[in-house]
Amino acid sequence: MQIFISIASYQDPLLLETICSAYKNAKYKSSLRFGVCDQSDKGIDVKSLDFSSQVEYELIDPVIAKGPCWARERIQQFFKDEDYYLQVDSHTLFSKDWDEILINYFKWLQLAECKDVVITGYPRSFKPNKSLTVFNMNTTFKDTLGITFREGRIFEDRHFSMQKSFPANSCKPVKGLLIAAGFIFTSGEFVRAIPYDPNFYFHGEELSIALRIFTNDWIVIHIPRVPLFHLYTDVDNLLRKLHWNPEDETNRVIKWNKLDDISKDRLSLLVNNKINNIFGLGYKRSIDEFSNLCGLDLKNKEIKDLERATANFPFFEVDSKETPFKFVEINNE
Repeated sequence: MQIFISIASYQDPLLLETICSAYKNAKYKSSLRFGVCDQSDKGIDVKSLDFSSQVEYELIDPVIAKGPCWARERIQQFFKDEDYYLQVDSHTLFSKDWDEILINYFKWLQLAECKDVVITGYPRSFKPNKSLTVFNMNTTFKDTLGITFREGRIFEDRHFSMQKSFPANSCKPVKGLLIAAGFIFTSGEFVRAIPYDPNFYFHGEELSIALRIFTNDWIVIHIPRVPLFHLYTDVDNLLRKLHWNPEDETNRVIKWNKLDDISKDRLSLLVNNKINNIFGLGYKRSIDEFSNLCGLDLKNKEIKDLERATANFPFFEVDSKETPFKFVEINNE
């Protein structure tokens, strides 16, 4: 049982903290393998880590970096048929025994659904103190958080729409449709069946993966109390550059807005089933079926049911008659 952990980072001061948090808080430490693409000026000292042999690390000049999808695709080249695949952002902290928790969920869900499962969602937040010695985890919300589209930002640029975290009105796992690129946990087969498309940049990443998951007849699952925590906003004492920072952008051959245009055009091609390679849609379910479920006509860029798309999303609670959820050993808070 091995877990491949994909971490794409751009000039992130918390990258090392993220790697160490994953290792320190794992129950099965020797089962972890890290793939890291660090797009930064200085990089981190991987050799100083006690578990350096478990880390595949690539340092890239930020001037030649082309965004998170490009980096995630590079990381997947390090994948060596591990049993599980975990994808996180480089500003993520982990709960105690997070690996056991996620594996327990995954095994139970696969038995309950009898299909390939992708556990995903926007984790709860954390904030560091001013001296960066304490990280406060937001554990207030205990139930399941799903993902819906964000009102006022649907089809705001071609086929691209913004997403948001939204209560699923359940304390059990629920089936959904949309994914969060900053937290994906699934089987290693995901890397082979739905590999990352480096032609995407940032906008369009999440919907493109969601559509490929759906049309390949995999199932998106949101779980209660994700055992990871995410830094969503910069704080005064921990500022980080973004890919479109003017200082890096000056010497870049292809500017970020051009990459963004290419990405949004790529999403339109995918929606219209015009990508005929490993990065295209599956054939087991259709875009039309996805559209009917989510309340949006994706092909024609029309809102059919705003309430469904943004607030009354089709979340379906998951349970099992053979092994009810309440009996599954899940020790996450």
